[in-house]
Amino acid sequence: MRVSQKGQVTIPQDIREKAGILPETEVEFVFDGERIYLEKREGTSMRGRTLLNRMRGKATVRMSTDEIMALTRGDE
Repeated sequence: MRVSQKGQVTIPQDIREKAGILPETEVEFVFDGERIYLEKREGTSMRGRTLLNRMRGKATVRMSTDEIMALTRGDE
């Protein structure tokens, strides 16, 4: 793996999946004098919150939870 001219590297997909690193996940580099470690910062992923904030206020139909559940179940 090579470091780009901008100092970037690509984390392989299988490693991202195993570590639970999703887009917008915060990570940090730790240097112990000999090695560099990449660590996922717990509780910092904003992916879900960002998605909710983007969707907030977009609904065009006002329905209760019971009405939505009946609709999705096919109840009449």
